[in-house]
Amino acid sequence: MATVNDNLATTLQGLGLTETPKAKKDNDKLGQSEFLELMITQLKTQDPFKPMENGDFIAQMAQFSSVTGLAELQQSFDKLATSLQSNQALQASSLVGRSVMVPSAIGTLPQGGAMAGAIDLPASSGSVALIIKDSTGQLMRRLELGTQYAGDVYFSWDGTTTSGDPARPGRYYIGAEAQIDGESVALETLVNTSVESVTLGRGGQGMMLNLADGSVADFADVREIK
Repeated sequence: MATVNDNLATTLQGLGLTETPKAKKDNDKLGQSEFLELMITQLKTQDPFKPMENGDFIAQMAQFSSVTGLAELQQSFDKLATSLQSNQALQASSLVGRSVMVPSAIGTLPQGGAMAGAIDLPASSGSVALIIKDSTGQLMRRLELGTQYAGDVYFSWDGTTTSGDPARPGRYYIGAEAQIDGESVALETLVNTSVESVTLGRGGQGMMLNLADGSVADFADVREIK
């Protein structure tokens, strides 16, 4: 009497899954209709003295449904990722030529202009100050901003040094501090700069903005667009 394995082999052959190498290659992926047909044929041709257990049948159905569902879910995620990346690329490219505010400890003083940005203040303070130094670490200017509420505290430096002389155009180190709950706290600074170009992310990397001052910023770090 034929065994279950013999019946399964016969069924596979009848479905064309073992006829030729080409046919086998074409049927590497078992579709839902083929799977159901295979299961029905297997039930019809099973050994009546050794029938398939209900639990085995249900387990096979559950496994097939799970694999099919995961494959469809993966396809959906891939489409979503592609769509999000395209939208991000479109948004990033629209920033070329515009001014953005990004976290940075270095600001650029333009010729005849001012260096502008903001200080990220986590809590209200009665004393907030911006500290500007040159490349050698020499203090150029300390701007006392007084009492400020929590949030972004905007600043602008026209290039005038502590001595009253104009500073040379170029890049300067900036820092900020505030008195919070009786303690002096160092704060994060942000600067305004224009976007020259955009580098599209690859291999899971995000969009990168190439800024006019020569630095590079992650698109996700942009705090403000002007």
